[in-house]
Amino acid sequence: METFLGILIPFLGTTLGAACVFFMKKSLGDLVQRSLAGFAAGVMVAASIWSLLIPAIEQSEGMGRLSFLPALIGFWVGVLFLLMLDRLIPHLHVGSDQTEGPKSKLGRTTMMVLAVTLHNIPEGMAVGLAFALAGVEGGFAGAAVLALGIGVQNLPEGLAVALPFRAGGMSRGRSFALGALSGAVEPVFGMLAALAAGMMQGALPGMMAFCAGAMMQVVFAEMAPQAAKSRAGLFTLMTGYALMMALDLALG
Repeated sequence: METFLGILIPFLGTTLGAACVFFMKKSLGDLVQRSLAGFAAGVMVAASIWSLLIPAIEQSEGMGRLSFLPALIGFWVGVLFLLMLDRLIPHLHVGSDQTEGPKSKLGRTTMMVLAVTLHNIPEGMAVGLAFALAGVEGGFAGAAVLALGIGVQNLPEGLAVALPFRAGGMSRGRSFALGALSGAVEPVFGMLAALAAGMMQGALPGMMAFCAGAMMQVVFAEMAPQAAKSRAGLFTLMTGYALMMALDLALG
């Protein structure tokens, strides 16, 4: 039950963020968007390091000096997996006019939802694996911190998806639904990852590192460059990292 409820937290964050479309009429200013992107990037980097990579290495302590190997391999597989998805699936990032991936006749709305959906997959998997690890070693507080951290950074993400649709003339209800829909893959992939980890516990370190690599790819390819365009974005990036690190160490 703890795992199921924990996996829902990131999706709840996306849904609450999208719900703000009922109260807001205009899109967020550039400074606000960069600040939110910076905070989300900081949370994701800290989660990747403290909640995924370090535990993955600790799980492989029996390998001695090679205990880093499963984490290293998993990390790079995660990076390459996200790069492959970016190449194979047509999508359009929020705030961009340039589509990515193969040419497609899909509408802008569909491709914007696809862009956010792609990047929510490793986040959902990360939470599912964190709860799977907690089920083996105990310490559900650490998994809950990861879920809460990703849920908080999903708040602006859900809003960033819903607002452009509303600004383009779409109804508030449909804009909210599409914003929330972009986060629906997180509980699905979170549960799949938790089930897979339960059946293949020996692969857990590599799977955790895979999620870390995929999340890092998203951060440094898209979120950090946007945040770096302003000092406020860089400040919130460091704030997000420090906050997530402190929570993980205090409660993990």
